[in-house]
Parts: sequence; C-alpha cells; structure tokens
Amino acid sequence: MQKSPSKIPIGILGATGAVGQRFLSRLAGHPDFTVAALAASEKSAGRRYAEVSPWRLAEPPPPGLADTVLRRAEPDLPCRIVFSALDAAAARELEPRFAAAGYLVFSNASAHRMEEDVPLLVPEVNADHAALLPIQRGRRGWTGGIVTNPNCSATQLVLALAPLQRAFGIETVIVTTLQSVSGAGYPGVASLDALGNVLPDIPEEAEKIERETARILGRFANGRVEPAALTISAHTYRVAVENGHTESVSVALSRKATEAELVEAWREFRADPEVALLPSAPARPLAYVDEPHAPQPRRHAEREGGMVTWIGGLAPCAALDWKFTVVGNNTVRGAAGGSLLNAELLVRALAGETEGSAAAGTRLRDAS
Repeated sequence: MQKSPSKIPIGILGATGAVGQRFLSRLAGHPDFTVAALAASEKSAGRRYAEVSPWRLAEPPPPGLADTVLRRAEPDLPCRIVFSALDAAAARELEPRFAAAGYLVFSNASAHRMEEDVPLLVPEVNADHAALLPIQRGRRGWTGGIVTNPNCSATQLVLALAPLQRAFGIETVIVTTLQSVSGAGYPGVASLDALGNVLPDIPEEAEKIERETARILGRFANGRVEPAALTISAHTYRVAVENGHTESVSVALSRKATEAELVEAWREFRADPEVALLPSAPARPLAYVDEPHAPQPRRHAEREGGMVTWIGGLAPCAALDWKFTVVGNNTVRGAAGGSLLNAELLVRALAGETEGSAAAGTRLRDAS
C-alpha cells in the first residue's frame, strides 16, 4: 500500500482485527487520508496481511492489502496520525507512547476515555470537548495526543438523547442493550454460547455506558468537562445478531413533552456546520422510523454507510415518561466510522491554528 503525496498518511494499530478491517474499508478512497502503515502484535509483525488476517467484511479488501507487510506497533511509523483498534490492555501501554512521540492517536479503546484531559467525542453532540486536546498536550508535555470515541452502545444512546436533553432536559435514563456478536470482535463469542441464546451482563459494558454517556452530554467549561446531572441505569446483553446493536430506552424528562415534540426534536437535529461538512458525516445523524416493528438491525444498521442512528417505537412509559428503541451500527458508527469522524474534525481544527492551514496540512502529510 503506497502513500499518496496529496493526502495525510495514517497508520492503523491493531490492523488485523474486526475494527481494523472496518478502518481499512472506510479509508479506501478517503479524500483526506491515505494508509501508510499497518501495525499489529509482535507475533504478526513482519508477515503479509493475508497470512494473519483473512478478510471478513462483505465488501472486497482494498487493492494491495493482502501483500502489505505488517509492522510492529511502535512509534516509528511513517505518519503522524494513527487509528487505534487495540484492546484496552495494549492501548493503555502503547497509546501514551505514541502520543509522547508526537502522534495524534484516535482510539477506539476504553483505556483512556475517562481521563479528565482526554477528549471523548461524538462530534455532532460535543465537538467543543475537543478543546481538551491542547490542555492534554500542555499538561503532559506531549506534541501528539489521544482522542477517543465512546463505547459503541454509548455512541448511539448519546445521539438519541442529545436532542431530548437540549429541548426538554433529561433526569433519568434506563437502557437495555441487545448487543450483536460482532461487538465482541473475532472470533468473539463461541457459537454454542450465542446461537439460540442470550448472554447477560457483558463485562464492564453497563459501567462504560453510564459513565461515558454522562460525560459526553456534559458541559465543557474552565478547561474541564462537568458530567451531565442525570441518572443512568444500563443493562447489557449479547444476542445472536451479526451486526447492529439494539437498545430499549426509557427516559424521564425535566419538562413534559408530547410525542410529536420528541419526534420533531429528533428529526430537526443537525450537526453544527463544521461537523456536517466532514467527509464521514451523514447528512442527518438521526432518523426516526415511523412504522411498526422498527428499527431493526438487519434492516437499518447498514443503511447510510452505517453512520446513522435509527430511532422508533416511541410510546408512553408507565415508569418514566417515554420509551423508544434505538439501533446503530456498532462496528461503523460505534467504532471505526466514529473514530474517523473525530480525526476529520481534529485535523481541520489543527489546520486552523496559528501556523495556518497550508503549513499544518504539509506538516501532517510530510511526516514520513
């Protein structure tokens, strides 16, 4: 795989896994980025991609991928931006090393999400939290930095809640997630555990959803994020669905609202212009499906390139105020696509710093 002189070179850490393959698929033909290096574990480094990672997505692999030689996940890659699809344990050790060496790390891992100076972003909701990056750099003495996207279930929950929080306020959220097997990676859940079965209590998932949702919906002021003052209770289950997470959500609002007002809030929700114009941003981040038995992961998760959160089934809730169903693509919007959107946002923000757009772009492109 050859880097293009007109685009910014990037690397992928953990390139052989399920999320790594989603990155490769979405980066093929990207207007800003070109893949310059693929990094993997010590046992895979030095080998051809096809030897260690059979392609598992429905779309064909990028040209030349099969013969690309994998590199060690060390901060000597010919780029200044890396996407991390590492597991949490590896990310905890490796991502700060890359950031200290001057790399911008866009991470899918949970290892650093809740650190107070690390941006945890869903750009349509809290792009202003990106202002934590210069604080992080100054505090840690880094020339690079770490930017994270949330847990895949938290991502779609936040997108569904943000319009309601802005219009009516939210006091309480109860969410039950029905998470697809692709969320466990590959090979993930054993087939005899998953087929015809439901596995409750996915380790650490409920806590991630509760903490991360409150932080993303929180307010950035005086150099820090104040989490939103709402109560969130999450229950998590693994179900025999290949791709797409479903969530059953109940909410108590601060101000009473009608069904029509909630639907209007979702349908009118738009990203700010600087986010809406990013290459990976969907035209509308939310879609309300006004039909029975919808949304469904099989019918909706792959639509619109997997970047839209789908909502339906709005009805009064006897315990709280309203209940509804949310479906999102966990490996695209909840992982690689969300991280790529973060990178597009931050690269443009950095290009607007004092060195000027042209100089910033040249610096990132000529990082080999």
